[in-house]
Amino acid sequence: MNDVLFIVVLSLLSGVLFLWGVKALPGERRQILAAVPVDSHGDGRWSGVNFTWYGLLTANAYVVAVAMVLILLGGVGVPVAGTFATVAALLVFCVPASRVVARLVEKKAHTFTVGGAVFVGMLIAPWVVVMANRSAGAFLGFHVPVMAALAAVSIAYAFGEGLGRLACVSFGCCYGKRLSACHPLLQRAFRRYGVIFTGKTKKIAYAGGMEGVKVLPVQALTYVIYVGTGLFATLLFLRSHCTAAFVAATTVTQGWRVFSELLRDDYRGAGKISAYQVMGVVGILYAWGIAILFGEAPLPAVELARGILTLWNPFVILTLQLLWFTIFLYTGRSMVTGATISFHVHPDRI
Repeated sequence: MNDVLFIVVLSLLSGVLFLWGVKALPGERRQILAAVPVDSHGDGRWSGVNFTWYGLLTANAYVVAVAMVLILLGGVGVPVAGTFATVAALLVFCVPASRVVARLVEKKAHTFTVGGAVFVGMLIAPWVVVMANRSAGAFLGFHVPVMAALAAVSIAYAFGEGLGRLACVSFGCCYGKRLSACHPLLQRAFRRYGVIFTGKTKKIAYAGGMEGVKVLPVQALTYVIYVGTGLFATLLFLRSHCTAAFVAATTVTQGWRVFSELLRDDYRGAGKISAYQVMGVVGILYAWGIAILFGEAPLPAVELARGILTLWNPFVILTLQLLWFTIFLYTGRSMVTGATISFHVHPDRI
């Protein structure tokens, strides 16, 4: 497949999803996906567990991110076993870190932070690749180029985090400042594009008291910047500029994380400078250091078709489905909302 055509297709799909997301997800209807009865009250009513759009959209984002890693590393000749060994090792640390870091920084036990998970992943990623090569790689006969892997993971993160912002729109978290309280330039720039969230169970309502208030569309801006960066870095990767792709993706995404914290109004920990901003700055410096340490000569031409074909494999398909289901259960089971469900019979249909 032509590199430019691949980028164009990804751009169109991302654009359609974005337009749907910013229109539909701020509404009350797009927070709870399903409620499952678990405990009877004995009077026809049940207590229920809520599964959220947040979980569904987050699971989608994870699967897209892993699929991108498979395509990109497959394009440079890394076998599926090598890619999965690397990704699995990263996820073992990063998925739990999304909750642990949130607990440490925000002092909340029932929330997640992608930023914290990414910071942990960024620190360990080069060494995970090295260890994967020395352990599973030596046993199974594969070698994952370190810089290619870092570039692929950083691109996957850009796409995953960008798509994952739609989950935040659905849940009403990571929300922007009240538009009326912003600088006049921001008010004029976003007068037509401010976001209004509805629903008492959205975080912006119960934590920020801003249901029905127009706020800065921080999540939408993050989507555009991150997905756009992912597309640009993917093109660099496909042209065999892995180090440039890694540095560009990391610098832009972490740089925006540092700046966007100034536009957000949700609690990000104590102090004027949040822990996530510090993580972003450290992440950029670390990435440049890693690029110098592991910088390699350009790889041979990437065979995009070969990379895409790695997805057409029963093992890959089943693994991605299992990943989706696991992430959905982990992030989609709401810990901050509950449900009371009642059932009845339609007499006229008996």
